[in-house]
Amino acid sequence: MELIPAIDIIDGKCVRLTKGDYDTKKVYGDPLRMAQEFEDLGMRRLHVVDLDGAKSRHVVNIDTLRAITSHTSLVVDFGGGVKTDEDLEKAYDAGATLVTAGSIAITDPERYLGWLGKYGTDRLILGADVRDGRVSINGWKEDSDVRLEDFLQRYMQAGTRNVLCTEISRDGTLAGPAIDLYRSIMRRYPDCHLIASGGVGSMEDILALDAAGIPAVVFGKAYYEGKIDIGKLKMNN
Repeated sequence: MELIPAIDIIDGKCVRLTKGDYDTKKVYGDPLRMAQEFEDLGMRRLHVVDLDGAKSRHVVNIDTLRAITSHTSLVVDFGGGVKTDEDLEKAYDAGATLVTAGSIAITDPERYLGWLGKYGTDRLILGADVRDGRVSINGWKEDSDVRLEDFLQRYMQAGTRNVLCTEISRDGTLAGPAIDLYRSIMRRYPDCHLIASGGVGSMEDILALDAAGIPAVVFGKAYYEGKIDIGKLKMNN
């Protein structure tokens, strides 16, 4: 299983929210320092989310992204506020290897499909943020009327391979991931590189996802709160 630590950014600081609620913000320090710590622990991937960008609907913390990619060798995927061709190019130019885009796939499907055709499946991750079975957009502030099943079907048929699925009701709660949801996605799309996100609160949660055949997992708060030991995870991986 691919282990992907997460750094969420507000005002240039590493933070975590609970269930996407900006009022629950907890600060964990400097994003670059955290990225370097993850690299020192042997991590190869990093998931970076521009929460200011997600809220304002355009990329904001591009300098922080550039600092991370310039001072580590981590493979970084970046998301949050990527709505235009300019936003996408900014992220790539700042060193992101992959970009996660979700809201645009709801609000402007043709643009997302154009990106998929231009940049290829290896440089884009479809962000599937779900609440009550429907896809949420714009920093989880709005719920669309698109069901997750229909959303995935459209873009998997179009060639998408990488999917980051976040169960919003569990995100930041440390209450355990939505394993049944992820298992059902993998049954339907066995070739999908599914990245599970939301609710990881222990070593056992990650091992359970691995046992269920989920290819990758994002974790953040569980590490920051001392609930998981990356060294031990790597030994079991």
